[in-house]
Amino acid sequence: MGMSNHPSIVTMPKAEKPYPTILTFLSTRFPAITPETWKKRITEGKVYDGSSRQITVDSEYLPLGRIFYFREVGTEPHIPFTEKILFRDDEILVACKPHFLPVTPGGRYVEECLLNRLRRSTGIEDLAPLHRIDRETAGVVLFSVNKKSRGKYGTLFMNGCVDKTYHAVASCLPTQKPDSWHIENRIERGEPWFRMKSVTGITNARSTIILEEIKGEKARFTLRPVTGKTHQLRIHMSGLGFGILNDRYYPELHAEREDDFSAPLQLIAKELRFTDPLSGQLREFTSDRTLLWW
Repeated sequence: MGMSNHPSIVTMPKAEKPYPTILTFLSTRFPAITPETWKKRITEGKVYDGSSRQITVDSEYLPLGRIFYFREVGTEPHIPFTEKILFRDDEILVACKPHFLPVTPGGRYVEECLLNRLRRSTGIEDLAPLHRIDRETAGVVLFSVNKKSRGKYGTLFMNGCVDKTYHAVASCLPTQKPDSWHIENRIERGEPWFRMKSVTGITNARSTIILEEIKGEKARFTLRPVTGKTHQLRIHMSGLGFGILNDRYYPELHAEREDDFSAPLQLIAKELRFTDPLSGQLREFTSDRTLLWW
């Protein structure tokens, strides 16, 4: 059994009275974990509230209160690829992550994630990611080193002040010509829960997609997301009829299987650019990872 050395956090949302029990809330919020498992974790003192007090099965539900717990997995897969630190100072750390490695703990992954790998290699326990990229995607990820300045850097992402550039290779008809598109739509969680979908409604996802070059039945793209919804670029590419090579979710959901390390998703978070909120300097960071292209 693997257990994280760092707590995960879940916030109890606002709810109508009568409030659910803590056990009911956790079991509903994390359906893959049985109520018996949550009860065992609670009785063993592995779940805490926002004041670092151990939660019991009789603890009251507190809307907007936070619960801290430690992720546990049976057998954690090893990702046989390494990350690379591109930059580090007293405020931020920039890393380039490999394909297949999650940014933070999730699912079967606890210590095998970029955050915990970097915590071990740098000794920085307060390290925190300022944004996310998919586990299947490789590329540049920005972390906060200093709690005091973290909010200033986080605001850059919230206000759309970070220019992000991705590279992708997708299937394409040989008759297709270079072109560009600006996509605006609404993306929400679909079924199953880990797969997103486009729906009607107020726009919350925007991307610019540029088809740069075509060779045979493959095309090379530059992608510039304006917003940062989960799986946004994969959905926008699929919606245009260009399925990113080795995408197991879009346009069709493939049967679950072990990772094929020889066939990574052909999507890389290539560049990040922003004006540093403390120094006023232009910051530019580029991944040296490449895609499967002729």
